[in-house]
Amino acid sequence: MDKVCLPNKWKLLTLGDLFEITSSKRVFKEDWKIEGVPFYRAREIVKLSMNGYVNNELFISEEMFKEYSEKYGIPKPNDIMVTGVGTLGICYVVKKGDRFYFKDGNIIWLKSNGRAYSQYVEYAFKSDYLRRQIDDSIGATVGTFTIIKAKNTKIPIPPLSEQQRIVSILDECFAAIDKAKSNTVQNLKNAKELFESYLQGVFSVSIGSSNKRVGWEEKSLKELTTKIGSGATPRGGQESYITEGISLVRSMNVHDWKFRDTNLAFIDEKQAKQLEGVTLQENDVLLNITGASVARCCVFPKDYLPARVNQHVSIIRPKKDLLDSIFLNLLLTSKPYKNMLLFNGEQGATRQAITKAQIESFRISIPPLPEQQSIVRQLETLRSVTQKLEAVYQQKSADLDELKKSILQKAFAGELSTS
Repeated sequence: MDKVCLPNKWKLLTLGDLFEITSSKRVFKEDWKIEGVPFYRAREIVKLSMNGYVNNELFISEEMFKEYSEKYGIPKPNDIMVTGVGTLGICYVVKKGDRFYFKDGNIIWLKSNGRAYSQYVEYAFKSDYLRRQIDDSIGATVGTFTIIKAKNTKIPIPPLSEQQRIVSILDECFAAIDKAKSNTVQNLKNAKELFESYLQGVFSVSIGSSNKRVGWEEKSLKELTTKIGSGATPRGGQESYITEGISLVRSMNVHDWKFRDTNLAFIDEKQAKQLEGVTLQENDVLLNITGASVARCCVFPKDYLPARVNQHVSIIRPKKDLLDSIFLNLLLTSKPYKNMLLFNGEQGATRQAITKAQIESFRISIPPLPEQQSIVRQLETLRSVTQKLEAVYQQKSADLDELKKSILQKAFAGELSTS
């Protein structure tokens, strides 16, 4: 750790100097119940830390809780429970009225003895000063923060009254930052919904109803396209992919309104020859047709040509004189049409796959090509504006997170101290 220059009356101590550090008596899996006294694992401590509550799934019997309470003790107010596996170093300060037991090894138990103000230590676990120690102490042992490591973790400690004063300052600052963050998150959500609401309005006319826009015609995708089809995974699967060559588009690359080249696969000429029937062209519309990402849709950019698609992605190639590719992409990603793609009307269930026949028979309502292109220009202008707003709010959210880190750094460097 970096050398720390602390104010007068501050000490650099270990958590072992300040707490009795232990864990629970082991509870075997066969003793877990579906009702009784809550039994916490690391994941429940994380939820408590984040939300202040947890919908518990596991319990131990009242009899076992009483027995363990008498023999080994139970968490008391101001004790600190720290995650020792998974997401490490997340802590929860036990409150008056809490009644639970916890999984041995998953959670490190810091028993309060009045030497440190527990809320001060809780903030310390969120600071870079302790986070670096937790990360550095893991080394090759991935995903564990042990009792021994906890005992040796160092923390800058002022007098108790100063700890309480610092906590009061941090509470006030963090409450203000959290409120600003909440407003920023809502503004970001509003910016995203603005475009989606306008998109929904453009494509809200029900297919097959009498409420049709003047000049708009209802046609099947088969009538409006020159190609609809999906490919296959080359023999050998992922092991047959190469570092560069002909692009193989998979469902992970297809997102609504955007093609992402993260983990884009490549195949050689021989493999591509076998998929010649699904050769991509610039401005083809890509539609995911299986799995969790079913119905995600984007326009394929020319930058990644030559390219093929695998069996999870369908090519929809519009007739250029009838249907604009970007218009079709916007239409298929609008809520009314996406819902029609996703849900099976006869069974009321969400589709896990969309077949070629279903795509071909899928009916859409469209205006003449010039009006499609005009709508595209309007929507792209609005999309550009909302993307700029999203970038502003995302940056503001990141800045607020950095402000928290900065305040914590000052707190544990003694720069909020008056001592």
